[in-house]
Amino acid sequence: MAQVNACLKLIFTIFNIFFAIVGGVIIALALLSQVVTNVDGGEGLEGRTVGLIVLYAVGAITMVIAILGAFGAHRENRACLIVFLVCMVIGSLMMLRAGVPAVAAHPKLERVLEEKFRALLPLDKASYDVKSMADSLQRQLHCCGLFSYLDWEDNIPTTCECDPDKMEGKCQSVIYQGILMPRKSVYIKTCFPVILHYVLLLSNVMIGVAFTLAALALIGMALSSAIIHQMRNHNRPTVLMTVPAIFTTPPPKYQELHNPPGY
Repeated sequence: MAQVNACLKLIFTIFNIFFAIVGGVIIALALLSQVVTNVDGGEGLEGRTVGLIVLYAVGAITMVIAILGAFGAHRENRACLIVFLVCMVIGSLMMLRAGVPAVAAHPKLERVLEEKFRALLPLDKASYDVKSMADSLQRQLHCCGLFSYLDWEDNIPTTCECDPDKMEGKCQSVIYQGILMPRKSVYIKTCFPVILHYVLLLSNVMIGVAFTLAALALIGMALSSAIIHQMRNHNRPTVLMTVPAIFTTPPPKYQELHNPPGY
């Protein structure tokens, strides 16, 4: 079995333990995001399901790769370390490929979401799925309309209604052109700012995860490459350095003197 520098092996093992912890943290963040953004059974927020699946997958893959690297270093298994190195190269490229465009698109995210949601107005004339989503948002988030209660025109649903006696300061009285109820108390808060907050939160988490994993992948590439290099070059014969004759110091002149015959 090839001998790898004990200090390098220890550093690489600690790195993989930390790498596995990062994978667990990513899974925990995905779970937390799923709980915090749990609206309409998981379909209330734009791109929520895809983002959560990506986080779960990245966290699980990170933990598997970390275990592979730790095993390869402990057993000094070159095949496992080569697979680990290839995964690090691919992973760093993928994380940078995902992170850089996400950072570039982040300032435009609010405008894009607003355009998409304004295209759904008026809500009372939207499709059944859109109405169902809006009702669920209003029930869960205690808000009314995406940008205003006027998004429902004259058909404000019951999920917008607010009891001013129980929720003081969160209700407003609006003129409602109904025959039986000319005025209605609805939530002051609108839904779009809340949705935007959660979408930006999920986006920030994914950007942070992408660049953190890219940095860790670069470190993993360097460490695994060093270990593979040591394993490959360990059995090479040691080359003894000899000083060329041209640089050899000649003997002192007094060594050339000798006693003449007869003395």
